[in-house]
Amino acid sequence: MKNHNTYKLWADPMQYYQEMIHDILTAKKYVYIETFRLSNDAIGERFRDALIKARKKGIAIKLLIDYWGAGSVKSGFLDELIRLGAEVRFFIKIKISFDFFTRSHRRNHRKLLLIDDNVSYIGSSNLTGYNLNWRESVLRMENHELTLIFKKIFNQDFQLYNRYIFSQAYYTKHIRHKNFEIIRDVPNIAIKKINKKFIQMIKEAKESVIIETPYFLPGFMLRKAMMEAAARGVKVTVLLPKKSDVNLVDILRNKYFGLLFKKGIEFLFYEPNNLHSKIILVDNQWFGIGSSNFDYRSFRYMFEIMLFGNEPQIAEQILEHAENTKSVSIPFNYRNWLKRPPIEKFFEWLLLPFRHLL
Repeated sequence: MKNHNTYKLWADPMQYYQEMIHDILTAKKYVYIETFRLSNDAIGERFRDALIKARKKGIAIKLLIDYWGAGSVKSGFLDELIRLGAEVRFFIKIKISFDFFTRSHRRNHRKLLLIDDNVSYIGSSNLTGYNLNWRESVLRMENHELTLIFKKIFNQDFQLYNRYIFSQAYYTKHIRHKNFEIIRDVPNIAIKKINKKFIQMIKEAKESVIIETPYFLPGFMLRKAMMEAAARGVKVTVLLPKKSDVNLVDILRNKYFGLLFKKGIEFLFYEPNNLHSKIILVDNQWFGIGSSNFDYRSFRYMFEIMLFGNEPQIAEQILEHAENTKSVSIPFNYRNWLKRPPIEKFFEWLLLPFRHLL
């Protein structure tokens, strides 16, 4: 265990996948992974094979995958790993029942990789080749105390994997450690702790707010906080993909741009490919990074996790991440927005009642 804590923020999936696999192959005690999606593709195979090698050396393996996101890996892909003694669980299987829609919509969107009580990863990325060309936000931390906290959270999730009813107060309890705060959301329309933390951060901003998110469908209170911040002179910048992987969200988000832009909020659209990072930075000092999108669905229905804090090493790298994103982004064009075709406006109106589900 190192005495000096170190942090590295990654944006390129291939780079952090290589680092993750190296950490798995050099593990001494355990590897715990929690992810929304693991795919039966070249990337999924690399992770599976690395886990098999680690398990053959006696390393304890726990793997928690969301049932919806597991896709093809539910059928035979992990059999050898399981045969070797790894613990593999799928989070809340989809079942036909009287509340089929509500139950099936509640997915585990958290992403964690923990190794040997010293290394932990948190961020936006799944373990799949699907996002190899995307811009992500994955934070690697060498911090013994933080890793132990994440280990406790992981083990809670590992036990929760097949429960539909549980203590929401227990599983959303804020965890504070020095200059860090870990906040978890579970499906709940009223509580939405991550959403409330975002609002608090924006309300307390004095100079700047930078948000990177693939999906932008903020609720009224979040929009209000952003507009009020801009009104008091805070520079509020939202970085989005020009085109995300969810077309319906791209259509509906257009409805919000005009009013927010007129209130002083800057929108920039990342051009090279999909921007999938999920970060917030306030006054170049206070940050949040993790799995939560800036939309109703994440706040209301998903199991999410975010790390907040004011660690300078991390804040500086998030600012650099945002500046690099800006360098290949184009600004929102209000005149073009006003001239968008009537059919687009019609679909914005048509989709609005379903904004909580997209």
